[in-house]
Amino acid sequence: MIYRDHFQNYKSYQIPKAQLIIADIPYNIGENAYASHRQWYKDGDNKNGESELAGTEFFDTDKNFRPAEFMHFCSTMLRSEPKRIKDNPEIEGTEKSNKRKKSGAPCMIVFCAFDQQMYLIELAKRYGLNNYINLVFRKNFSAQVLKANMKIVGNCEYALIFYRERLPKFNNNGKMIFNCMDWPRDNESEKIHPTQKPIKLLERLIEIFTDEGDVVIDPCAGSGSTLIAAQNLNRKAYGFEIKKDFYLAAKKWIEQNAKLRSEIKEFGYAKTELNKINPTLF
Repeated sequence: MIYRDHFQNYKSYQIPKAQLIIADIPYNIGENAYASHRQWYKDGDNKNGESELAGTEFFDTDKNFRPAEFMHFCSTMLRSEPKRIKDNPEIEGTEKSNKRKKSGAPCMIVFCAFDQQMYLIELAKRYGLNNYINLVFRKNFSAQVLKANMKIVGNCEYALIFYRERLPKFNNNGKMIFNCMDWPRDNESEKIHPTQKPIKLLERLIEIFTDEGDVVIDPCAGSGSTLIAAQNLNRKAYGFEIKKDFYLAAKKWIEQNAKLRSEIKEFGYAKTELNKINPTLF
């Protein structure tokens, strides 16, 4: 479910509290937004000189983004930590004991610029999110093109995991998960938003910190990719996107994805998609 509204107005929608909040907040790069995109130059080639997008910004709403209000929303909409259950000597070391000790605590993941991290860490503490784990996503390419032949260019994205006191729910199948992860390319999804995150990456994060049926919220939904990833994994997803064009495109994508999943479940294949390629008699 995606709403064309600001997350500040969440109360009117009676949204359930989340096991996981994922947000890609504005990086506040302003008029240099396209400096990290080929669109900065004519035909995407720096030999052709700057395009009309050079020196412009992605979104006119970024300057109105208030991090404190965002953090307050997130701290309010994260579900409460489950109460600790005291160890019972009679079941200590048994399978039942291990299940009872597993944390169901919630968390939030915030994608951010490298130099935003310390500010967000201190801000989160004001709202009871006292602990964090930093994430680094390693790309096998760089989106930076401005003066790319004159400096070291970045190929990393950054995020922070925030949680209260107890470590969040953690589905790792007994394996170690490193805080430096590969960034998969997404060449299949329609490109709706300039900072759209890959579906496979979002699915990976959702799988780690939630179970089927859990609630995932994206306060800055953009393309709706977080909701698509949650939908694919049978999670309940809610998002807010104030910009009309992004909202309409995201809503359409979410509805199409839901239909595709429904058809696969009913027919064993995506009937609508197949008919686009080669109309059938069924």
